[in-house]
Amino acid sequence: MHKKDLYRPNVAMILVSHEYPQKKELFIAQRNDLLDIWQFPQGGIDEGEEIKEALFRELEEEIGTSEASILCEYPEWVSYDFPEKIAKKMKPYKGQRQKYFLLKLGENAKIVLDTAHPEFVDYKFVGVDEVLEYTAHFKKPVYEQVISYFKQEGYL
Repeated sequence: MHKKDLYRPNVAMILVSHEYPQKKELFIAQRNDLLDIWQFPQGGIDEGEEIKEALFRELEEEIGTSEASILCEYPEWVSYDFPEKIAKKMKPYKGQRQKYFLLKLGENAKIVLDTAHPEFVDYKFVGVDEVLEYTAHFKKPVYEQVISYFKQEGYL
């Protein structure tokens, strides 16, 4: 297995509400298996699936809507390693390789967490500078990197 193959291909989305740019708050959701952990929606890219196709499929699967528009795409893939406890469940992968997007929810988007395979139990919008207070330690460096880029580009 190549080093690249040790990381699961994944899309991740940072969502702002339809009130953006007047309000620059980010959507985070509370995981149903780790109740003190909040995160951005994300999910695997299926074999042969285009990245943006996976993005909107995962958005629908995780929060029940695909009513969103892409504001910006992070220009590179970013990776993180799973903590040992999670890595055991995710074999053969040791982490995830992600493509990040900044999206704006549509004005009529309805967030539904009770999807076919629910991953989240709650959600909220928080300020850009607050989001890292809620996230898992192993994802913070990636979140910081991506949020910093979207700030530099003038989006956040």
